[in-house]
Amino acid sequence: MALGDGTGSIRRLVDDWATRMIVSLSFALLCLLSAALAWIDIRHGIIPDWLNLAIAGLGLIKIILIGDPLAAIEALGEGAAIGAAFWLLRRLYFSFRGVQGLGLGDVKLLGAAGIWVGIAGLPMLLLVATLTALACAGSMHLAGRSLTAQTSMSFGPFLAAGLLLTSGFQQYWS
Repeated sequence: MALGDGTGSIRRLVDDWATRMIVSLSFALLCLLSAALAWIDIRHGIIPDWLNLAIAGLGLIKIILIGDPLAAIEALGEGAAIGAAFWLLRRLYFSFRGVQGLGLGDVKLLGAAGIWVGIAGLPMLLLVATLTALACAGSMHLAGRSLTAQTSMSFGPFLAAGLLLTSGFQQYWS
């Protein structure tokens, strides 16, 4: 009887260790993908589709490996809903202002990020992204760079920062 209890305890420890390794490795890969995304968006003003797909796919693989395929389907639905909502906001903004306020790559990134943080994490992601973008714009203004309503700024790096901080918070501190 005691041997069976010990074996069950060891199995739980191994499962917990494996889960922690999957979460840690997937977060490390997300950090690398986010750094590449930020670099490409700053340098070229575009977020490649393959990078958004890699972020989304990594999130789904992580969820499946942790052992919950139904949660992966739910996360995919949340990501699609978030992407659709921001695509609609992008279209509405363009119809009112006549200029694009949010790039399509940013919309796709928000959909991919939705797989990682879900609808519940979206407010924190957006708060971090907008505050860091505002701090960057303020720094640019203080450095003497002229900023107008027509000034374009890559938003992908700020969304990536929001994704990393929100995902890290959800995985490690909640």
